[in-house]
Amino acid sequence: MSGSLIVDRPAEGVLRLAISNPATRNALDHAILGAISAELAGLDDDVRCVMVTGAHGMFSSGYDISELPPDDFPAQAEKLVAHPFCRGLTALDALDIPTLAVLPGSAIGGGLELAVACDLRLAANHVKLGMPPAKLGLIYSHTGLRRFVDTVGAARTRELFLLGRYIDATTAAAWGLINWAVDEDDLEDTALAVAGQLAANAPLSVAGNKRVLRELLQAEGALDPDVERELLALRASSFDSEDLLEGVAAFAQKRMPSWKGR
Repeated sequence: MSGSLIVDRPAEGVLRLAISNPATRNALDHAILGAISAELAGLDDDVRCVMVTGAHGMFSSGYDISELPPDDFPAQAEKLVAHPFCRGLTALDALDIPTLAVLPGSAIGGGLELAVACDLRLAANHVKLGMPPAKLGLIYSHTGLRRFVDTVGAARTRELFLLGRYIDATTAAAWGLINWAVDEDDLEDTALAVAGQLAANAPLSVAGNKRVLRELLQAEGALDPDVERELLALRASSFDSEDLLEGVAAFAQKRMPSWKGR
């Protein structure tokens, strides 16, 4: 069963997009990612802030790849991760209005990158954040890694991706991975207060400052086109590896993977 996106207007000028896929802890599938892109492409002029959150007390467990058929896994995984996911993040990046990720529960893998693609992040104190590609056998995208380097620096990005570790909200706030960690009971009120402030600010100033920041970060992260093609091919090779199939199976079965290195 596909997930869905719950859309509402919790405050003046604020559009809230809530991920809903309870059977998979709000994993990101084609339906959810397509709905995010569609909502961001059709924003009304009166929307001054977009809030991205999760329903059912969760944020997102990442890509919904656990049930993909083994005989067509590389193509299906690539189709989900490299296309609708990238379109959704690109749409977030391109917005002139501020975006706020609100994490009522854990944000893992692609779910955490979705949160990092937002301008600001607010989380409940109990949540865990993690990047498990090293535990799955996945080579992450260079654009995704760049988002984390821009947010927490190279040393913390290495810690997240090479160890595949999970951190708590207090540590994430100290790193700058999230902006605020608050008690679960205060999350909703704090989120609406922050979103209200963002929506109330001068739109030309916000849009202009976002444009300047975007250009500064892109200038620092520019890659030679040949190198970029090589990195894309490297990532694609992991979708076709035995190790990724084994990593996904082991993760689902809660056992240690048996790596082959191929």
